[in-house]
Amino acid sequence: MEIVTSFCQELDASHEIVTVPEELYRSDEVSGPRINLLSRPAMALTDDLPEVLIYFHMDTAPEGHGWTRPAFGLTVEQNRVYGRGTADMKGAVVAVLDALRRLRQAGTVLKYRPVLAFCTDEEGGKYPGIRYLAETRELPPILLNLNGSADNRIWAGCFGSLTYELVFTGKTAHSGTPEMGVNAVEESLPAVLALMKLKEKVEQRESDMPARPWASEPLRARLTLTSIKAGDMGSAIPGECRIIINRRYLPEEEESQVHDELMSVLTAALAASRLSGWSMTQTGHLPPVKNPDGPGTERWTAARAAAAGIPMSDFTRYGSSTSSDFGWVQRAGIQHMLLGGLSRPERNVHGPDEHTTTDDLIYLSKSIENFLSASFHLPDTSSSSITDNNP
Repeated sequence: MEIVTSFCQELDASHEIVTVPEELYRSDEVSGPRINLLSRPAMALTDDLPEVLIYFHMDTAPEGHGWTRPAFGLTVEQNRVYGRGTADMKGAVVAVLDALRRLRQAGTVLKYRPVLAFCTDEEGGKYPGIRYLAETRELPPILLNLNGSADNRIWAGCFGSLTYELVFTGKTAHSGTPEMGVNAVEESLPAVLALMKLKEKVEQRESDMPARPWASEPLRARLTLTSIKAGDMGSAIPGECRIIINRRYLPEEEESQVHDELMSVLTAALAASRLSGWSMTQTGHLPPVKNPDGPGTERWTAARAAAAGIPMSDFTRYGSSTSSDFGWVQRAGIQHMLLGGLSRPERNVHGPDEHTTTDDLIYLSKSIENFLSASFHLPDTSSSSITDNNP
């Protein structure tokens, strides 16, 4: 926390610590306090300014494999900046602080009072920090999530994500006498095959949410087996098998339908198994984001267009099959939210050699500067509207 507050030292920011109660996030996989930080920089403000909350998540994906540069070091090569979190989303912190420092040094009169939200558990965990904030307090009327794309995109929303752990319980025995045990791996195979059959069915389901304009197909639901763990030696039959599955569900689907469909398929597949038991436990959930447009959408698009030196008409509305912890914000009753950031398809977010560029860092910083500055005015858009559902 001291490191984060030191980032804002030059801004003379005041800080508020918001701790998530342990009973909300506690599990076998996570430990330690979940602390969110709200920082309010000292800027050129008037008392009646509306606030804008600028969101960051401070956790990162695991290092993973395949890096050719230090994953948790910063490597700059020409205009590329490498390191875990550079695009998702610690680079956004740097861009925003740069914009705020320039605005403060210039004494620029602002349109909004910025509130920086440094939050927990976006990459994993049961209870994202922004969810707790949304459920326990009144948030500003404009929410800017910088965990998104640097592309010319107007956010149309995103899918929901449900993660389940399946546990299949057999009986351990020597592999030379397999009849003395129950092989949890072998007995779980009917479930795996049934899930693969269900996958074919699920991935035919299409969303009405617009896809990327260059995509060849509409957005579809997803079912993915992401982990299988069982046994640790060749001479023993595994007595337990654990499988993790992820289901990306359409905004048009309900989470209860997803759960019931999976349970029905697994129950039928395992009806004749020799397992002593099996279970399906939800370990993660991000609800979908639907129709996030609101009073700040046009200004944010104009701010980004001006920073890039392009017309607003170059921006296109589309959604994605990825998910966001801002789905919980909508569940809490806040419909309007904005999206921006540093991700691009080629940036290897969550993969080896994740990176952003100095050009995109400058672009995001200028976009923030435009959006916050009271002197920034929207161009005449009377001939077209960006708030229609069509690009």
